[in-house]
Amino acid sequence: MQQEAGGQPREAECGSIYMKTGPAFAEGMPVRIEEADITKSILNSYLRELSSNLQLDVAIGGAGPSGLVAGYYLARAGFRTAIFERKLSVGGGMWGGGMMFNRIVIQEEGKAILDEFGVRCEPAEEAPKGLHVANSVEATSALCVGALKAGARIFNLITIEDVAIRGGAMVGLVINWSAVEMAKLHVDPMVVMARKTIDATGHDSELCRMVERKMGPKLRTPTGKVMGEGPMWAEKGEKALVRNSKEVYPNLFVAGMAANAVLGGPRMGPIFGGMLLSGKACAERVTAALRQAR
Repeated sequence: MQQEAGGQPREAECGSIYMKTGPAFAEGMPVRIEEADITKSILNSYLRELSSNLQLDVAIGGAGPSGLVAGYYLARAGFRTAIFERKLSVGGGMWGGGMMFNRIVIQEEGKAILDEFGVRCEPAEEAPKGLHVANSVEATSALCVGALKAGARIFNLITIEDVAIRGGAMVGLVINWSAVEMAKLHVDPMVVMARKTIDATGHDSELCRMVERKMGPKLRTPTGKVMGEGPMWAEKGEKALVRNSKEVYPNLFVAGMAANAVLGGPRMGPIFGGMLLSGKACAERVTAALRQAR
């Protein structure tokens, strides 16, 4: 092995790669890394996880704040839970805070959830008592890590392109790679089965719209259809979120902005307490439904 000045080994030449840490290096023995081994390790690990999550207790569409919180509580309750996210990154719009200022506002009730995830908050200055400010990057990261450590599985870069319905009830999701959708390729999807499903896809409420298109106006709304969200009204919208986070079609629940979009509630902007509380409330209602069905 060639050495640099001072006796330190260089990286190997001619295609060999040597690790500079660990027992092997300490003993003067190079550890060879083959590219095929890297690829095989990634494929084996990913496919093992995906194949073990094809029959779920709960499938969640969308890894925004409400989806992550719902996944956290459901996994912690012992249910096999997987979250499917179209984008590369999770967290929905929480990363960007308000207008790209990476801060979010949380009311007292929502702060209790961030406390559980270990997110630091501070009282909002020159604002009514009970409002707090958190760093949106810290909050989003903590929700993701918390959901994973609780046992939820997150599959990013996967698009939900259809729903599976049997006997008038939701029974699964039809999934494909997001790259297939972006490239507009004709590639048949595959199916993940789930006892319960949560639409946490945000403003677009995509799963509920799929049900409406395929089954007609059968959602549990005044019109039977997705009603669409109302104009900005933070206080009213925050209160409506928890109330609206419920079952809207057999086995299909809504959480987060999808809940207000489906049931006609207002949008709220960069205040996220309602989103967190919505995820928790939805998880509690799904938990009750699953336990009742046993």
